[in-house]
Amino acid sequence: MTYKTSVQILAKRGSNVGEVGESRLIARGTDPDYQAKMRAIVRLYVRRPPGEPVLSIDEKTGMQALSRSRALQAPAPGRASRFEFDYRRHGTRCLFACFNIGSGQVLGQVTASRKRSDFFSFLELEAQNYRQARLHLVLDNLNTHKDTAMGAFVSAWNRRHGNRFVLRYTPTHGSWLNQVELWFAIVTRRVLRHGNFRSVDELVAALDEFIQRWNSTEAHPFCWTYHGLPLVS
Repeated sequence: MTYKTSVQILAKRGSNVGEVGESRLIARGTDPDYQAKMRAIVRLYVRRPPGEPVLSIDEKTGMQALSRSRALQAPAPGRASRFEFDYRRHGTRCLFACFNIGSGQVLGQVTASRKRSDFFSFLELEAQNYRQARLHLVLDNLNTHKDTAMGAFVSAWNRRHGNRFVLRYTPTHGSWLNQVELWFAIVTRRVLRHGNFRSVDELVAALDEFIQRWNSTEAHPFCWTYHGLPLVS
């Protein structure tokens, strides 16, 4: 909502325009180990252990296959690009992705759901692609990513792979520390936002094509900053 719109609404209600002010949605971390977890992850980013890949992992859910009634109109001199507001839904998909902090290479897998079985299927794919004796995984606190009261699922998986994976969990409300989120933002801007997909198969094909193109011509480590300041450990 813009400032002008807020003023108009308050005026209609008979409220004082002086009540209008800037508002922001914030989430305060309650994790008592927030600083320690944050510094551990930042240290991995800044001082990557030699020969030990650091992999940022997460899933992008609810990606809709939307078809537009008209194709996207390319921009022209003095006119921005245009895309039709009306759309038709054809289903959703989930993208599991692993971003290599050191190289920028991405390993991705598109699924129809986001179940624990989907997550472990992706971990198996990752284990096949990374054969190093020791790797570091950066994950958020989603229940499917961790051991729970229902079972030590992640620990059991790691044991089957010789405990060569070191899991680093972001603190509560600290998912911004997970660099794959930056790559997901690129996917949103360049694939999803103005996409025209007549089926989920077209959506999956577009995602697979983008990942292949990214890895072959664009992959690079992110020069990550926070409020314009370089990361320090």
